[in-house]
Amino acid sequence: MIPTDLLYTDQHEWVKFADGVAAVGITHHAQNALGDITFVELPEEGAELAKGAEACVIESAKAAASIYAPADGTVTETNGALEDDPAAVNADPYGAGWIYKMSVPDASQLADLLTPEQYDALLAEEQD
Repeated sequence: MIPTDLLYTDQHEWVKFADGVAAVGITHHAQNALGDITFVELPEEGAELAKGAEACVIESAKAAASIYAPADGTVTETNGALEDDPAAVNADPYGAGWIYKMSVPDASQLADLLTPEQYDALLAEEQD
C-alpha cells in the first residue's frame, strides 16, 4: 500500500513533486489510523507556508490531525471536492483524496523526506 513514486514524511503525509509543485496528502496508514474522515480544513490558496508549519487540519470521528508543509512555499491549489466529500481521503488517499498543492522554489528542502523503503521501515518500527 506504499506507492513507490512518492516521498513521505514521518508525520504520515505523502508528497508528489514535479515541475516545482508538491502535491500533498495523507498516507493510507494515516487515514486508517484516523478512521472515517468527517472534515478537511483546507489551506487558503496563496497562503505562504514555512517548512514544518501546519498547513491544514483533518478531523475524523476519532481525532483531529494537523497536516504540515513539507517545504517553504505557496499554496497554489486545494482539493475543493473534499469540502463536500471528505471521505475521499479514506477511499483514495493517493488519488482523489489529495489535499493541496504548493509551489516549492527550493527543491533541496525535500531532501529529508523519506523514500518508500524508509517509510515502510518507519511503519514497521511504529508497529513494534
